[in-house]
Amino acid sequence: MGLLNGKTALITGAARGIGKAIALKYASEGANVAFTDLVIDGNAENTVRELEAFGIKAKGYASNAANFEETQTVVNQVKEEFGSIDILVNNAGITKDGLMMRMSEAQWDAVLTVNLKSAFNFIHACTPIMLRQKQGSIINMASVVGVHGNAGQCNYSASKAGMIGLAKSIAQELGSRGIRANAIAPGFIITDMTAKLSDEVKEEWCKKIPLRRGGTPEDVADVALFLASDLSSYVSGQVIQVDGGMNM
Repeated sequence: MGLLNGKTALITGAARGIGKAIALKYASEGANVAFTDLVIDGNAENTVRELEAFGIKAKGYASNAANFEETQTVVNQVKEEFGSIDILVNNAGITKDGLMMRMSEAQWDAVLTVNLKSAFNFIHACTPIMLRQKQGSIINMASVVGVHGNAGQCNYSASKAGMIGLAKSIAQELGSRGIRANAIAPGFIITDMTAKLSDEVKEEWCKKIPLRRGGTPEDVADVALFLASDLSSYVSGQVIQVDGGMNM
C-alpha cells in the first residue's frame, strides 16, 4: 500500500523481536529504516538485508540508547545519511525482575536508564529535526504493566508508566507544531524472551486473555504502522493496548 513512502523511521533496539517486526512492517510500506542496537553483529546485519529486500534504504547503528552523547551523535548521522527523521520508535528495553524488597539499586537504575532515559535521549535529539520539518510521529513502546502494574516488576512497570507519561506530555508540548506522540502497551507477546517460558506458564497467561492466545510481534507492528502513518493523523497522546483484551 505504501503508507510510509518517502518517510524515514528511526527505531531503537530493532535488530530482533518487536523492534524488528516494526522495522520490517515499515519497510514493506515504503519507509527507509535506520535502527540502533548495542552492537551491529551478524544478526543486525541480517536484519539490514531483510529490510533492503523491500527496495528501501536501511542501516543499523551501534549505540547505547541510554547514553545521551551517543544518542545525539547517532541522530545526527541518521539525519545526514537519510535526510529526515519522520518517525521515531522508542523500543529499546530490558528487564531485571525481582520483588521490591530484594531488588538492588543497580537493578532499578539499569531498567529505568535503558527503558526510560533512552526515550528522553532520542526525543530530545529528534525534536529539533521534526520541528524544522513541521511534522513527525513519536511512538513509545510501553507495556500493559505500565498501565496496571505487576508484582515482581516494579522497576519495569515504573519505566513503562514513565513512557506513557512522557508520550502524553510530548503530545501536549509539540502538537501545535504538527508532531504527534503516542504509546503502545503490548500484553503477552510471543518473542524469544517469552518463548523460554514453560508451556504451563504460557497456558496460564492465555487463560487470562479473552482471545485465548498470545500476541505476535506482527500484531504490535500493525498498530505501530497505524500510528506512524497518516491514518492516525488526528491521534495523539493515546495509549493503545495490544493485549487480546487481557486488561480492559
